Amino acid sequence: MLYREAGQFKTSYAADQSLFPIAQDKWGILLLLAFAVFGVPLIANEYMLNSILVPFLVFSLAAIGLNILTGYCGQLSLGTGGFMACGAFFAYKLTIAFPEIHIVVIFLLSGLGTAFVGILFGIPSLRIKGFYLAVATLAAQFFLVWMFNKFGWWTNYSPSGVISAPPREVVPGVVVTGTSGTPEAKYLFLLVFVALLALLAKNLVRSRIGRTWMAIRDMDIAAEIIGIRPMFAKLSAFAVSSFFIGISGALWAFCYTGSVEALAFEINRSFQVLFMIIIGGLGSILGSFLGAAFIVLLPLALSNGMLAIDPTISVALVAHIEFMIFGALIVFFLIVEPHGLARLWNLAKEKLRLWPFPY
Repeated sequence: MLYREAGQFKTSYAADQSLFPIAQDKWGILLLLAFAVFGVPLIANEYMLNSILVPFLVFSLAAIGLNILTGYCGQLSLGTGGFMACGAFFAYKLTIAFPEIHIVVIFLLSGLGTAFVGILFGIPSLRIKGFYLAVATLAAQFFLVWMFNKFGWWTNYSPSGVISAPPREVVPGVVVTGTSGTPEAKYLFLLVFVALLALLAKNLVRSRIGRTWMAIRDMDIAAEIIGIRPMFAKLSAFAVSSFFIGISGALWAFCYTGSVEALAFEINRSFQVLFMIIIGGLGSILGSFLGAAFIVLLPLALSNGMLAIDPTISVALVAHIEFMIFGALIVFFLIVEPHGLARLWNLAKEKLRLWPFPY
């Protein structure tokens, strides 16, 4: 009885098409954000912040970027890891070359640089689609990782090929990058930064450019007939998607790991983010968060559960079981619920709105 819209009247199209048309959704999001900002730092320990919440936020941003390209525009991509590497190494070079620039500006500039790279590798999408486009983006994945690993200029000629994030302050006295930053500071910074970018993504997909992406996804020939330009729609989707993914790669290197090498962004990273949007829900910003949470929490739950049952079990066996379960879940969601966890959440809300009168 709590999730009802009785008595909530809308007197304009803007009110009807608002981000949260039901007041319960708006207040629920506000309460969730308030708990995340004020409650989580008080109850979460260092392990939970460093190993669960920080990677969850970084992966959520990467999943949002890939969801814009694949879920909203229908362009299949397997180059997410390469674009994350672009963001990480661009941010590193900018930080070393211009230490006086604020770290938030560095992250945004690294996203813009990755967007340009995304446009270059998105040009084949004007002529090919489907499996062939996936192969083209897979080639981009291998090329980018090879480039960052091959040329020492990207790592300032480090013998190990590893870049280390220098300490940078988001506000005076609060370090959020490298090993000097506290887990609480990194978590709060990522929470605010990812929430703002998610709000930007949500408004983009609800805008005119978002409708062009969805028109191209549903039927590109019909979209072109009614006046939508496929070149602009596809390249803009690649640019915006790469922008978000590049920032997530920079956050991965600077706020999560503190140091990273190019091989950390190999093809397994691309498949990991792809699994997030498949399980979470294609064409859904909420699904990006749900999929990231699922992928981050499932390995921890499986490893801890199996070790609790049998402490002598090998780590390699646990890893193989994780891969088997991931594969089974991908097949399950593609067959049973192609729209993922986000669709299940929407169905639950619809049931609450209709209960106790299921008409």
